[in-house]
Amino acid sequence: MNPIIDWKNIETVLLDMDGTILDLSFDNYFWRELLPKVYAEKNTLSLEQSRLHLTRSYAKIEGKLQWYCLDFWSEQLQINLAELKDSVREKVAYRPGAVDFLAFLQRENKKTILVTNAHPKSLEIKLLTTNFNQYFAALTSSHEYGYPKEEQDYWKKLQSHLEFNPENTLFIDDSIAILTAAKKYGIKYCYGISQPDLKQDIINTHPFEAIHDFSSLVSQ
Repeated sequence: MNPIIDWKNIETVLLDMDGTILDLSFDNYFWRELLPKVYAEKNTLSLEQSRLHLTRSYAKIEGKLQWYCLDFWSEQLQINLAELKDSVREKVAYRPGAVDFLAFLQRENKKTILVTNAHPKSLEIKLLTTNFNQYFAALTSSHEYGYPKEEQDYWKKLQSHLEFNPENTLFIDDSIAILTAAKKYGIKYCYGISQPDLKQDIINTHPFEAIHDFSSLVSQ
């Protein structure tokens, strides 16, 4: 069941990218399947050994800005990750109803801003496939601000840069940790995504209400 949103109270809409407007299955495939395979071949490891090494490496800096940085991981693993991602960009896909929702926000003259932790090179690759930039007033990466969305300093810098009123702002993201940070900062309307990866099960977004399909928001 999708939440009911009172659109007359919303001036600004902040939208996450991966797992929110785009299906997270692309990123899960890249980090959990493709990269372990390539790393295993490069270092003469078994796939199991490669996955274990990468999983441990990811965990050490999870939630930090470096965790989302293609340049950092390219240096650590000695693999050009931007090039590797670009080689499979045809797998990038929208979540259900995302395009209609973006068009709806545009028609309603909502100030719509992309707020992602993704590295700018990753954002560029996604844009080459989806062309969603036409629906946004601005496209922002947390790498511009020096902090990930999990940290309060990110929200301070974002608000300073974009000048939005938290009381009239809607934020949608697939990460509970990030939604919690946004709510703590004062973003009034925060919603999760019930199924960020369409190939996996529905997730628990408590204490935030979850959106399953954007289509129902358009028809409210």
